[in-house]
Amino acid sequence: MSDVETTAAERARPARVTAAERIAAELGFKKSCIPEVGRLLALAAAAKPGGTVAESGTGSGVGTAWLHSGLGPGARLVSVERDGELARRAAGLFADDERVDVVTGDWRLLERHAPFDVFFCDGGGKRDDPERVVQLLAPGGILLLDDFTPSVHWPPRFEGEADELRLFYLTHRALAATEVLTTPSSAALVATRRA
Repeated sequence: MSDVETTAAERARPARVTAAERIAAELGFKKSCIPEVGRLLALAAAAKPGGTVAESGTGSGVGTAWLHSGLGPGARLVSVERDGELARRAAGLFADDERVDVVTGDWRLLERHAPFDVFFCDGGGKRDDPERVVQLLAPGGILLLDDFTPSVHWPPRFEGEADELRLFYLTHRALAATEVLTTPSSAALVATRRA
């Protein structure tokens, strides 16, 4: 990346993202979302300016900060994290914004805030209860799932076998979904719940 590109990328990175990345480094947390996914999160949140936005798997708050960067004035964001220290530190990043609530506990705590206009399912639910994840979306709601390995095959494959999880979301009757390449070696699924 050239100096001009680096400077532009740094300007485009919200300050809270940088702060959350510092927390991740301090705590040795290595599973934060990448900037390419972060920009998708900001876009999704901005598309629903008065919506209810949710995140499963706060971590140190990097994804939360990207979602926050696109949050409209009438929107609210709730994120859940099982690790108490990560949740506490991430919550501190948003203590000045009443639209944001970071909750400590199991991903199912999100259910009381549903239906969601945007749901970044990065932690619990994605694999263990995908049908419930879909049910938590409002009609027209956007679902984002990352950390997939790109596949050029149909049905998509992972480690030599059909990727049943990816197939579930890509072919679910209630969703219109697609896979988006985020880097040459990673992909995200983006879906919307049909009305």
